[in-house]
Amino acid sequence: MSNSNPNPNRSILHLGHPTLRKTAPIVPDPQTPQIQTLIDDLLTTLRSANGVGIAAPQVDESLQVMVIASRPTPRYPNAPTMEPIALINPRILDKSADLEKGWEGCLSIPEYRGFVPRHRSITVEYTDRHGTLQQTVFTDFVARIFQHEYDHFLGLVFLDRLESESDRVTAEQFKLMFPDTSNPDLRGLSGVEAQTQ
Repeated sequence: MSNSNPNPNRSILHLGHPTLRKTAPIVPDPQTPQIQTLIDDLLTTLRSANGVGIAAPQVDESLQVMVIASRPTPRYPNAPTMEPIALINPRILDKSADLEKGWEGCLSIPEYRGFVPRHRSITVEYTDRHGTLQQTVFTDFVARIFQHEYDHFLGLVFLDRLESESDRVTAEQFKLMFPDTSNPDLRGLSGVEAQTQ
């Protein structure tokens, strides 16, 4: 990873690129200039893509770094607002037994949407960009975003989590099924496209 990036808006990899199927290693030192630059680039890329989360493997950096930034967008007008946070080397400490299905998509797979089961709450330990160990509980929409991004560290994408082929539709068909984008993704407590995502 270079020390400086003249174009902080990174290209997002699409499914088929081998980096998306690799297991991402942990970051040995979260406070290096390279990791700080990567976090800044992820934030810029995410804003440009109008997403709510992104993982480093999606920009061809196979490292355990993600950004979660839930906020209302044209796609998710009812999404909760939170300050963007960078999570480095996150570990799942606990998760709810109950699963809830919700629609997801991915900037790395723009042509598909899937109805994906996810845990409704998840307890996570992670290092923040300042090198401080944090612990938090994510619930509902934000929990779904986290699980979606965490899968990228495992070399998985949301399509791998589908229970049946009938839970996958094209983005075009999704728009026909739900022409009012205000918004099937947010029905109930879980629903999203971690479009991330």
